[in-house]
Amino acid sequence: MLVAHLALVDAALFTGAAFYINVAEQPARLALDDRALLQEWKPAYKRGFAMQATLAVVGFVLGGWAFYETREWRWLAGAAVLVANWPFTLLFILPVNDALMTIPIERADAKSTALIRKWGALHAVRTILGAAATAIFVWALN
Repeated sequence: MLVAHLALVDAALFTGAAFYINVAEQPARLALDDRALLQEWKPAYKRGFAMQATLAVVGFVLGGWAFYETREWRWLAGAAVLVANWPFTLLFILPVNDALMTIPIERADAKSTALIRKWGALHAVRTILGAAATAIFVWALN
């Protein structure tokens, strides 16, 4: 059952990172002026994407592996919820990301700030998906 515990740890790490972004990083960056806000968001997004994308895939694989070992459907359900972050991101967040990435820092304005606010609201869905996957994995362990 080591793989099951690793799946849970991975989902909890994903959730914690997503939660941190929504409750600490996003509010702090929104206190910046338009230019500084966009300048901070761009590298933070790139680093965060690499971390969270990896955690979602690894958690999916570990959850699938736990399902294979136990035949307990909840592992598969949690894995599916965790990896649902990928299509959600591609369909809803990526267009906002792409729009923000094309704005030069020197042209940051109220429009770019509004896009970052929208990005934050969309990112909250990732936090919810991570928390749901974590809860399902805890349920599967019990």
